[in-house]
Amino acid sequence: MKRTIITVVGKDTVGIIAKVCTYLAANNVNILDISQTIVQGFFNMMMITDANAAAKDFGVLANELAKLGEEIGVTIRCQHEDIFNKMHRI
Repeated sequence: MKRTIITVVGKDTVGIIAKVCTYLAANNVNILDISQTIVQGFFNMMMITDANAAAKDFGVLANELAKLGEEIGVTIRCQHEDIFNKMHRI
């Protein structure tokens, strides 16, 4: 399984979750777990996804998600699970 961690951060607006999830569904990326919160008008979401069935390469998915983030006014980062774990290990 190609698990990836996707984070979305920015000012809260209507449709952020819908647009990100629509992109993921269109590219056969399954959401395994999702956590979302809004603190004083700032949106923060973290997803664990399975990109095993995705036809696109990880780099393409990450770049397209970053561009989508720019279009909707948020920052979207996509990382392989193992890299994410190593960066956040204490």
